[in-house]
Amino acid sequence: MRSVHQPTVPRALHPGAWWLWAIGLAVAASRTRNPVLLILILAVAGFVVAARRSNAPWANSYLAFLKLGLVVIGVRIVLQALLSTRSQGNAVLFTLPLIPLPDWANGVKLGGEVTAEALLTALYDGLQLAVMLCCIGAANALASPRRLLKSLPGALYEMGVACVVALTFAPQLVIDARRIRAARRLRGRTRGSFRTTAIPVLEGALDRSVELAAAMDSRGYGRTAHVPRRQRRITGTSVLLGLLGIMLGVYSLLTDAMAGPLAAGFLVLGLLLATGALAVGRQRVTRTRYRPDPWALPEWLVSASGAAVAATMIIASARGVEGLYLAGPLVIPPVPVLPVLGLLLGLAPAVAAPPLTPRRELVPA
Repeated sequence: MRSVHQPTVPRALHPGAWWLWAIGLAVAASRTRNPVLLILILAVAGFVVAARRSNAPWANSYLAFLKLGLVVIGVRIVLQALLSTRSQGNAVLFTLPLIPLPDWANGVKLGGEVTAEALLTALYDGLQLAVMLCCIGAANALASPRRLLKSLPGALYEMGVACVVALTFAPQLVIDARRIRAARRLRGRTRGSFRTTAIPVLEGALDRSVELAAAMDSRGYGRTAHVPRRQRRITGTSVLLGLLGIMLGVYSLLTDAMAGPLAAGFLVLGLLLATGALAVGRQRVTRTRYRPDPWALPEWLVSASGAAVAATMIIASARGVEGLYLAGPLVIPPVPVLPVLGLLLGLAPAVAAPPLTPRRELVPA
């Protein structure tokens, strides 16, 4: 067996495998509003991130997505409390001052009685969206955006360069702001101002942008081969139609907004269009790949783990397994056995993914 097929040999996993695993968890989260299952998905993603994250700057993004999820839940609850009505339940918790609205807003209530059913419904809905965001955050924490850029198809390379530069540029602005505030404190200036902080940060950002553009130009980034204008237009239209078909099919499968066969047909048609357009569009790109990331047994295991989690929840939802949705907001959330076992399959990358550093052997004192 080659070394790349052994999960114990230290190396970086292919970023595409991490994204497939995270998308599988997000699909599973979209199929339930049971808080027990949603928190379990969150725990699975957090455990794998803690076990396999690196020391790179983007490895801490999972914590940022957790905070973003809390903000989403808080906003959802506040809006529900302001716009709550008695139609969702009769268990009144407290009463907010009723704010009068103009005549053109007739039918909208702002304030008044807030019921427990309304707040719990908002909590569960916000928790579902927060868990899906954290699944994306797990992929950001585990997959290097620069290595993901190397694996993108040639037709999407220019778009990928823009995304990677943007993702790399934002954390650098935060680091510059901290550096400037520390320098001001060393000079005895404890009171900061927007003008004295923003201008050095923007100046440093512009300098780095010019240096990055010069470095990328010297290495041949952005150079394309000459192809007929008609071929470029056909390729661009096919890519756009393919991506729209994929988005429509995935949205329909996740939300049950369309019949299953019709949604699957849109998804397959979109995949065919996008694949054909990408195959034709790569003729414009003349770059070569230096040491491409391998796709070996650990990548297959990690991808299969995410696919198994998503398939378990989709099958359980299609067959009407009890426990995926609550009978009412005040009902104690049940613990369905089959979905729980399916979600635990998402822990496989903690063992199947190769470590980034060799394991240290214990030396007796």
